[in-house]
Amino acid sequence: MALAAPALRRYLLLLAQEHLEFRLPEITSLLSLCGGQFCGEQEIRVNSPFWILNIPSEEMARGLMKRTVCAKSIFELWGHGRSAGELYASLKNYPTDKMLPYLQSDSTYKVHIHTFNKTLTQAQKIKKIDALEFLPFKGKVNLKNPEYIFWILEDYGTNPNDVPEEPIHLYFGRWIADGQRELIESYSVKKRHFIGNTSMDACLSFIMANHGRVKPNDIVYDPFVGTGGLLISSAHFGAYVCGTDIDYNTIHGLGKASRKNQKWRGPDENIRANLRQYGLEKYYLDALVADSSRPIWRKGMLFDAIITDPPYGIREAPRRMGSQKETVKSVERSTENHFFISSSYHLSDIFFDLLKFGAEHLVMGGRLVYWLPIYRPEYTEEIIPRHPCLKLISNCEQMLSSHTSRRLITMEKVKEFKDQDENSYMLDGQYMPYRGHNSFREKYFSGVTKRIAKEEKDNQK
Repeated sequence: MALAAPALRRYLLLLAQEHLEFRLPEITSLLSLCGGQFCGEQEIRVNSPFWILNIPSEEMARGLMKRTVCAKSIFELWGHGRSAGELYASLKNYPTDKMLPYLQSDSTYKVHIHTFNKTLTQAQKIKKIDALEFLPFKGKVNLKNPEYIFWILEDYGTNPNDVPEEPIHLYFGRWIADGQRELIESYSVKKRHFIGNTSMDACLSFIMANHGRVKPNDIVYDPFVGTGGLLISSAHFGAYVCGTDIDYNTIHGLGKASRKNQKWRGPDENIRANLRQYGLEKYYLDALVADSSRPIWRKGMLFDAIITDPPYGIREAPRRMGSQKETVKSVERSTENHFFISSSYHLSDIFFDLLKFGAEHLVMGGRLVYWLPIYRPEYTEEIIPRHPCLKLISNCEQMLSSHTSRRLITMEKVKEFKDQDENSYMLDGQYMPYRGHNSFREKYFSGVTKRIAKEEKDNQK
């Protein structure tokens, strides 16, 4: 007689309710980094804070939580249902032999209740805990320092204006580990030595590093490094980091300060000092003054990840080095002496140069993660720049205003770069629509002007 296959161990992920679109790509990327793959037991409710996953091992679950900033906690799921009765029936069907190691008489435990979109009284919580008396707990309750923590989690939906009387989903499980949400506060730009007007929010910086699958001993590059905020998150995960920027003063920490009530930058306001602040200086390779539109690197695969936030041209139009001696078709540097001047650098050129650079200099399987500004009324997926050597992995939107947003694009190198690939994107008509976004700055301010005019008109009524 054939024995029944053992039940799979399932895990419940409790997620933070911010940056909703970014959560699934982050969890998927981190599971692949840990050697697994994303496997939801049921259809993932993208906006829900609760996801049930099948993960091969508890070790992999812990590895996931050592990296994620989108998830709060993970639990070994013992039971779930759409009502209390379904939850209890599910728990009674969970194999006793899998429970017993955590319920021994010499162990200590406590039960914690978490509710989403509803607050319970202490009496209600105690009643729900007492209802679990059918579970074979043999240990002693220890509320301060228990050996094992069990959670009852109740989901009352995502609409705060229509909270049901009873939860729509209930879960019970053993707590495994917490995520890295505390990094958001400890790496906050409010506490950082060196910041600029566009320094990246700490949470998004870590999300970008996770989308890029940054790991220890990687080499990570930012071609628009600015104040180095994106280098910090990669260095935190053990990668060696470097970058370039066309702005000499920013690279060297010179000039006017970005902080309120401070006129000039101080001696400790530079990229190296930022990494030193977090004990990460050993991972800092260097930052160079360079123009991303001009090649400075030797040919070959140099970087494990390229993580960057290119200029959108909102505060000022993006620039690159130009020359009075240059013509549009010239690609070789003149041997004559000439004076370099700055010239406009269109958004389409910025992103096509970035993709070409990634295709050439990323290792196979390396990832390019970057922000793409979008004028929402004209957005279609066809305007996302592509390259034959790079595969689109994810595309997540962050709203900037009612009419503009930026999309976090993650691409993976899947094909070795050949000379014929250098300008292949120029030959395909599908890339032409994105050139319309060279006027993103004008469209951005056009929207702002219309909004201000509307507000003034409304105020006059």
